[in-house]
Amino acid sequence: MKYIGAHVSASGGVENAPFNAKAIGAKAFALFTKNQRQWNAKPFTKEQIRAFKRALEEVGILPKHILPHDSYLINLGHPNKEQRQKSFEAFLDEVRRCEELELERLNFHPGSHLKEISEEECLQNISECMNEVLKQSEGVTLVVENTAGQGSNLGYQFEHLAFLLQNSIDKSRVGVCIDTCHLFTSGYDIRTKDNYEKTMTQFDKVVGFKFLKGMHLNDSKAKFQSRVDRHESIGKGEIGLDAFSYIMNDDRIDDIPMILETIDESLWAQEIFLLYNLHI
Repeated sequence: MKYIGAHVSASGGVENAPFNAKAIGAKAFALFTKNQRQWNAKPFTKEQIRAFKRALEEVGILPKHILPHDSYLINLGHPNKEQRQKSFEAFLDEVRRCEELELERLNFHPGSHLKEISEEECLQNISECMNEVLKQSEGVTLVVENTAGQGSNLGYQFEHLAFLLQNSIDKSRVGVCIDTCHLFTSGYDIRTKDNYEKTMTQFDKVVGFKFLKGMHLNDSKAKFQSRVDRHESIGKGEIGLDAFSYIMNDDRIDDIPMILETIDESLWAQEIFLLYNLHI
């Protein structure tokens, strides 16, 4: 079964996010557990944590269908050791916030070499940070997202993701999130049935569906293989509606949070309805 939602607001407190998801007919959702553009955040109060859990029970959404996203400031592959340590500490804090809320996974972008070190060294930095976080935490799966490859961002090849998984000290607590816009603009075509199957067969061979812990469902303003990250509403971009039909009818993609990050949140309820109706 598919569980579709959107990246909803947690403004006013994380306990509001489940109700924002319910309002658009979501069966899953994503959120930031802190301000995504600041390094520090106040700790959760016990009442906030209780309120969040009560809200989940009320709306009937399970923790495994929630995909929190970490701060945009974090760069686990940073070439500067001090800056990388700052990112590591912020990332560990985000994992611990998920632990407090009893959420099962945390979505993050791998990192960027900033054109100062090689891709290989950057990937090694990310891997070391991930492993140290795994040592200092428990229960939360680290879900690394594929990227469009814009600028110096890594994660635009399946092999980058596979490296991070294969070098993990605990493979039961790592996984990946596929963003369809990033997938397309980084060079993996999903517009026709044949190309979709080729791409997903390659994904399974290099990464493995067993590691798929979430998806971001986004059309793309940018052209195929452009390495540009610009989301568009479902069916209104360069990818088109057919690709989302293939996803909705792919039994390998079940029981994970499937999250809209499309550009017009006023359309989210319609997009969720549309996606469910693509299932045959």
